[in-house]
Amino acid sequence: MKALINTLIASIVTASSAFAASGALEDNSGIFVWAFLGMCALIVIGQLLPTVLLMLGFAKGVAKEKKAEAA
Repeated sequence: MKALINTLIASIVTASSAFAASGALEDNSGIFVWAFLGMCALIVIGQLLPTVLLMLGFAKGVAKEKKAEAA
């Protein structure tokens, strides 16, 4: 058991430089790229909003029908 713990500690210590590396890439996107992505996000939100409202309407209709049947 002690040998296993020592082996784990040794492998963690030797891998510390790999954990320290950030690996982050530079982002050279300009304002136009971010504006384009923002417009794409607005289009997606604009398409999802009516869908969500429609699904809520369906759920209310189904709940109302079940309530009417129970009464």
